[in-house]
Amino acid sequence: MQNSVSIRDLSLNFGSVKVIEHLNLEIAQGEFIVLLGPSGCGKSTLLNCVAGLLDVSDGQIFIGGKNVTWLEPKDRGIGMVFQSYALYPQMTVERNLSFGLRVAGMPRDEIERRVARAAEILQIQPLLDRKPANLSGGQRQRVAIGRALVRDVDVFLFDEPLSNLDAKLRSDLRVEIKRLHQRLKNTMIYVTHDQIEALTLADRIAVMKNGVIQQLSDPHTLYNRPVNLYVAGFIGSPQMNMFEGTLNGSTFTAEDGTVVPVGTYEFTTPATASTKAVLGVRPEHILLGDEAAGMPFTTDAEIEIVEPMGSDTLAWTKIAGHSVTFRCDSDVVIEPGQKVRLGFDPGRGSIFSAESTNRL
Repeated sequence: MQNSVSIRDLSLNFGSVKVIEHLNLEIAQGEFIVLLGPSGCGKSTLLNCVAGLLDVSDGQIFIGGKNVTWLEPKDRGIGMVFQSYALYPQMTVERNLSFGLRVAGMPRDEIERRVARAAEILQIQPLLDRKPANLSGGQRQRVAIGRALVRDVDVFLFDEPLSNLDAKLRSDLRVEIKRLHQRLKNTMIYVTHDQIEALTLADRIAVMKNGVIQQLSDPHTLYNRPVNLYVAGFIGSPQMNMFEGTLNGSTFTAEDGTVVPVGTYEFTTPATASTKAVLGVRPEHILLGDEAAGMPFTTDAEIEIVEPMGSDTLAWTKIAGHSVTFRCDSDVVIEPGQKVRLGFDPGRGSIFSAESTNRL
């Protein structure tokens, strides 16, 4: 099957500053791809290259099999939703939705059909006669999405569309965008720094750092088998617990001398004798009390801080001289100063080379 978007050996420089170097990315028809990373990693820059808002320094961009590298944005067959709603304040919602189509000289009945379809999909029919000043933030963002939707294109680009909204609205609109994708089955490229958005929305996530894709994979693989320390530390909230030490065969020895058997761990690459390594364990994989009893590694610890989160509880303690977070059910009663038994299976964790930072 032909890829919907193909980015080939793309480079972008701002003067002597290299922002993106020799980047390749193939996006299948109907796929939801999320570009994830911190500010300055190049994710919005890459999206703007696809949109035609930035001229690339080298490489090619294909959309629907057509080379669009030097085409104007309006000729690329894309619809774009920006972080700022960018609505015309003097126009009604209906006029905002139809403005681009009217400028393009589209027949009136076709404009009406497209606006009605977008309004129905986004459930904004009652808002068509209102102006942006009379809309909530969530409603404005729906209109901004609708303005891309009426273009009836194959590829939609989202540049951090939810970052101006409060937590509840972000959660609600996340569901709406996912529902929109399942209904339309269009290709969507979505930029965010929010890992929760990425994990819940994406078919595949491209984690970026300094203009380079560190890992491109589905959310489950990304979370459970990060390829390096950067991805492991970026994905997950609270962050993965990291223990520095030495790996020797099937034994990991932490810096304080604590020995952790890692015989259940599946190595990606064979580890040489006495390799400096980092063992990573997710907070939810550290078990408490009776559940810890059957784990390959167990230890006694003292609870330092307890954070009730409603559905579950986070607790802070120390294991092998490192500050550690673990997650337990909200029904479990634990208090600061309490002595507990903790355990985990390193087979569910991740081990990285301290030198290369790559997964072992």
